[in-house]
Order: sequence, then structure tokens, then C-alpha cells
Amino acid sequence: MEAVYIHIPFCKHICSYCDFPKVLHIDSFVFDYLEALKREIEDYYDGDRIRSLYIGGGSPSCLTKEERVKLFRILSIFKLSPDCEYTFECNPNDITEDLLDDLVEAGVNRVSIGVESFDEDNLKVLERNVDFEEMEEKMSMLRRRGIYNINLDLMYALPNEKLQTVKKDLMKILKLEPTHISTYSLILEKHTKLNGEGVMAADEDLDRKMYNFIVSTLKKEGYIHYEISNFAKEGKMSRHNLNYWNNDEYYGFGLGASGYKDSFRYTNTRNIHEYIAGNYRIEENLMTRKDQMDNEIMLGLRKTEGIDVNRFYDRYGANIQDEYPVKELIKSKDLIYKNGLLFIHPNQLYIMNAILIQLI
Repeated sequence: MEAVYIHIPFCKHICSYCDFPKVLHIDSFVFDYLEALKREIEDYYDGDRIRSLYIGGGSPSCLTKEERVKLFRILSIFKLSPDCEYTFECNPNDITEDLLDDLVEAGVNRVSIGVESFDEDNLKVLERNVDFEEMEEKMSMLRRRGIYNINLDLMYALPNEKLQTVKKDLMKILKLEPTHISTYSLILEKHTKLNGEGVMAADEDLDRKMYNFIVSTLKKEGYIHYEISNFAKEGKMSRHNLNYWNNDEYYGFGLGASGYKDSFRYTNTRNIHEYIAGNYRIEENLMTRKDQMDNEIMLGLRKTEGIDVNRFYDRYGANIQDEYPVKELIKSKDLIYKNGLLFIHPNQLYIMNAILIQLI
């Protein structure tokens, strides 16, 4: 158990597309929530040495200084390895010198920023407020404080968005020179404002053109396409996300968080009143050997390097080709087997789900 995810559900504003567990930042809620978070960690954390600590949300950066001090005091319970990747999610507008003081003091060495888009029409749809010149200054602030490992999120395939808009957004992201870029095609989740308004996302052909443009451009700019939606400079792949995609176990604490421990996958309540009352978990499932192998396939094939078949055998005592119809997919060139790795053909990554359906 080397990874921990902490969910901070508070936001100054609820964006139109967001389906993560979240509530508006209300002072009376926050300290009660943090106390409940402290109790959950004390109940379930077993003292493991942690190599990745990720604070997500919501918008953790919307916490006040007093609330941040309390949060970081709680998180000091974790035994962090000297090389721990310590990530804190930030809303661009929340980044101030005061916030950075607290992040640096706590040991945060990686920041993930939800840019999403710089286009005015897109920002109206997403109900966000991001300015490119402001982002340039925020990136400089982070680097002056010694935080160089920075992820920027880019969202594409928004309603009425054109390929040219994605190109402009991507050029601006590249000008900011992040070490990591995460890209997301808009999904109209059920319990979001956009879904309730009956908004239509981009059609599949355009979505695919946007994806292919992003992949080819970022590769040319020296980013490693290491997972279907993620790109990094050499040595800057997200350790935390790789923990997920390698099907390794991890702790998840906080509202709506999920975790994987001792072969159990668990999910926390999304009801903040229940969470504060100490009724954390709403679901716990013991993963059978077959469940674990299926997850290894579904998660591992998200990585462009794919699945290490020897590691698969060491974990499950089985040859992957005896458990899944990989030979047929190798023949059709949907899958490639090379140097002990089984991975999806680069040209087929966009239709990864169709390939997984044939496998599982």
C-alpha cells in the first residue's frame, strides 16, 4: 500500500460538467468534515510507507488558510517516503502566494491545475473563468516556489466546439510548458447541469479527430503518451495514476472516495451528512481471482506499454493467453505482443472499449 487519495469535496462554484462528489464551500461544514476525515484515516490507515499522496476534489485549493492548516496537520499522520510524490489539485483562480506558502511547508511537490479551456465560448459552457495571461503568472509563481512538476487538464469535444478551438487551446497549454498534460473528452454525466439541459457533445468523428490531433501534437513536442488520456515529459509520469492502472492497492479517504485494500474494493458515501456522522463506506466487494484479472486487463491496457505478461503470471499463476482470447486480437492486430508486453495497437487506442469487450 504505497498510495493514498484524499477527497476534499468543497468548491466555490459548482461547474456545469462536474459529477465528482462536491458541495459548496460553507464554513460550518468544513471543520466537521475534516474531523470526520481525521477519524476515517485513524480507523483505516495501517502505517504503510506512502510514495504517492494525492489531494483531489472538489477544489482543495478553495480551503481557507485555517482550514488548510488543519488539513495538513491531519495528513501528517502518513509516513511519507523521502521521494513521495505529493500532489495537490488547484483551481487556477485560487493560486496565491499564501496558498503556496502552505503547500511548500507541507511538502507538496506536484500541482494539478484544472485549466480545461481558454476559449470564451467553452468557458461559458463549463461555467469556468480561466485567463491565459493569469495562468502564465500562476505558473511562474509555482516555479519560483520550487514546484516544477505541474499537470494541466485540457477538456475537448465540448458542445459546438471546432477542431480549430482545440488546436488553439493546446498551443496555449504547450506555451505554459507543464511537465504533464491530462486530456478529457467531455462526458455528459447524469447528475450534471449540462446533462439536465440536454446539451449535446461533439459527434464521434470530430471527437476522434480532436483526440488524434492531441496525441500527434504532444508526441512531436516531446511528451510521452503513456496512458490513453495522459502525457508526460521524461520521468514525470503520474506515480499516483500509474498505481491505479497497474491495479495496485491504495487507500481512498473522504467523501465518495474509493480504495482497494486486502483484495477488497470499497466506495465511500457521497452524502456529506452520512460521512460526517462516521458512516463512511457504502460498498465493499471482495475481488475474486477472476475479478482481479479482469481489472488487470481493463486498467493495464489503458497504458500504452500495456500489460507485462510475466507480472500477470506472477500475480495470478496463469498465462494471460489461457484466460483471455488474446491470440485472436493479435491476429487482427488490435493487440500487439512485443518484448513480454501486451498492448493495444496505437491506432486502436481510441476504440479501446470495443477491444476490452472482446477480451472480457
